[in-house]
Amino acid sequence: MSLEYSQGQYTGNQPPTYPPHPEAMMTQSAPSYQPQVPPPPNESTKPYRNKEDEQKATFEQQFKIERPRWNDLWAVFLLVAVLGGFMVVSGISIHAYATANSFVGEGIYGSGENFSLNTNTVILFVFVIVIALAFSVGYFMLARAFTKQFLWITGIINIVLGLATAIYYFSEHYYSAAIVFLLFALFGAFCFFSWIGRIPFATLILQTIMDVTRQYPSILMVSLIGSLVVSAFASWFAVTLVAVYVKYNPTADSQTCGTTAGGNCSHATLIGLLIFITFCGYYISEVIKNIIHTTISGVYGSWYFCSRSTQGMPQWPAFGAFKRSMTYSLGSISFGSLLVSIIQLLQQLAALAERLARQDNNWMAVCLIFIIRCFLMVLNWAVRFFNHYAYCYIALYGSAYIPAAKETWKLIKDRGIDALINDCLIDPFLNLGSIFVAYVTALFAYLYLRYTNPPYNSSGNYYAPVVGYSFVIGLQICNIATVPIKSGTATFFTAMARDPDVLRMSYPELYNRIVGLYPKVQERIHS
Repeated sequence: MSLEYSQGQYTGNQPPTYPPHPEAMMTQSAPSYQPQVPPPPNESTKPYRNKEDEQKATFEQQFKIERPRWNDLWAVFLLVAVLGGFMVVSGISIHAYATANSFVGEGIYGSGENFSLNTNTVILFVFVIVIALAFSVGYFMLARAFTKQFLWITGIINIVLGLATAIYYFSEHYYSAAIVFLLFALFGAFCFFSWIGRIPFATLILQTIMDVTRQYPSILMVSLIGSLVVSAFASWFAVTLVAVYVKYNPTADSQTCGTTAGGNCSHATLIGLLIFITFCGYYISEVIKNIIHTTISGVYGSWYFCSRSTQGMPQWPAFGAFKRSMTYSLGSISFGSLLVSIIQLLQQLAALAERLARQDNNWMAVCLIFIIRCFLMVLNWAVRFFNHYAYCYIALYGSAYIPAAKETWKLIKDRGIDALINDCLIDPFLNLGSIFVAYVTALFAYLYLRYTNPPYNSSGNYYAPVVGYSFVIGLQICNIATVPIKSGTATFFTAMARDPDVLRMSYPELYNRIVGLYPKVQERIHS
């Protein structure tokens, strides 16, 4: 069979169909790798598309699952149970909050409550969510408008704002927050200056990803809708958090203890419910983020494998990928999100325990908890790394979570793509950008509490939890707003590991530019 290539298009008697059969591709390019899980996609589609064809192939046809099944179904039931439990706690607490409306106040000022969070705090969290959403959208638009300079801008503003925030906290004698933000800023500065030599390669990948977002507006639409959904959930979570404080705080001044259904007030009940809703907040927002991730990965995978094939892009790839994410792959998404959420909750509890140990001057416990937090931080990074690339595999091939994670890691290691991933700094820079937004929301929360001076914070005990929650809200919202870039990067590397010849023949200019900046790519992905 003769096969020629001209101007990024295949010509010849039998042009190949993308995405290729995984086993055939792997046998030709990397004999040592024998994938076991993914079904052969696209076998039922035609190699040619005639002009008479009125309708394009769908995403399900291009990335066909031979035997569709609901993977990791137990995780779907767990997700439904968690969401149901959160709704019950939220409904009971908000009802109690509503009955005490005259006591907790109807605005920033005027609350009669001086023992726990009140309407002043609800308004604070609403402001935090709006600020986080505005800064996150602005940050993403900055990436579109100044793609070449984006990574430099991210590194610089992260360092400057981190240092400025720490200096301000020192000036206000809020030393615990000042030390934490100073350490964040110094670590960010160290990372930025050590990464400068690798910025050109990351910039090239970023430019490629942003070009695809311009070509397929559905990516931005999915991101925008996802950001609004997670912002709405964050608002619901914020109101529930305040309502739980109002309902279950066992203070003598409370007007809601024992007056409504939902159990008696006690410190144990309050702490238990706060831990539960915090876990729910992490878990549900992670699931939303990963549904967005797999949906957008479907669009990027379609672009890589199909946009320059004879079949062309599938019809409505974003909708097809979303439908798969909400059905057959929902359990796999929930499973991966559960692992991350548990680790995040443990990190939050460890931070709380460290703060209490500092207050008691128990420095041995502080050191031990610090070591545990470092371990949890590394574990969180490792699980997120596996999830990030496994979800791309799940989006395109509909695999269960554990097989997808194993096969993706094996594939990336066999191809040597792990070296490219390590040298591509887009995700670390976007994490710095998310921390920048979190700096802003945390600082706003601190200033709000300081200048509105609510009665419940007269002794300053609520600075840490409120500022901490505001930091997490800003971080989560920005992480979701930047999913299109992160998903595009992960899908690009996963697809390149699957079939590097598609990149070489369908996108020769991009391939040559990557080779120019990273010469080892030839020997790695074609070995």
